[in-house]
Amino acid sequence: MSFNAQWTRPAAGAIPTKRDFSTREWQIIQKHRTPEQVQQFLRAIPYNREMDGATCYSFRRVLRENTAHCLEGALVAAVILEQHGYPPMLVSIESQDKLDHVLLLFKRKGRLGCVARSRDVGLHGRKPVFRTVRDLVMSYFEQYIDKTGRITGYGVASLYELGRYDWRFSLRNVFKVERHLQDIPHRQIHSSDARYEKARKRYLEFHSRHPEGYPDYFENRSWLR
Repeated sequence: MSFNAQWTRPAAGAIPTKRDFSTREWQIIQKHRTPEQVQQFLRAIPYNREMDGATCYSFRRVLRENTAHCLEGALVAAVILEQHGYPPMLVSIESQDKLDHVLLLFKRKGRLGCVARSRDVGLHGRKPVFRTVRDLVMSYFEQYIDKTGRITGYGVASLYELGRYDWRFSLRNVFKVERHLQDIPHRQIHSSDARYEKARKRYLEFHSRHPEGYPDYFENRSWLR
């Protein structure tokens, strides 16, 4: 499926309506109508550190558990923004240490932005200022680097590709979403070793001074607030 085709909305009746949501869920959807508002909503949800094992919660399960990691946050954003006309498009960012990141992609006035949840503020969403998905992904390059992380590629998928699979409301883990993102084609990103080493050195120096802290020294003009 082409990138442009992935933005196509499904046939009538395939998108849930008000009657499919609980009163609380619908109130949240109506209160958060823009990517910026959804980003603020996700920032207020405690990060899911999966202390009792791996999870992949749906929108409904996240609201019940009040916790979300990056993929779960992307699913929440997808469900909310789908009700306001945004197709559920996800970006999977691959890292050399296998600790990948997932974004909810959106388009405004022909430019791309995203909503995202992370322990690191630098890995949250981006304003819609990017011409290509690659440009958006590369805005995460320095912020992604820690002791082992480095972006190596990315893939784009529409959740509509999963057909009738229930990624919105299931109370079970929706690991099929995770597997789908792992299986889709990813485009490799080749980046400067010098740029990587410079950013890694800066991170290690910061980490030595703040062992429990997360870097916040990056330029933030494109971060979604």
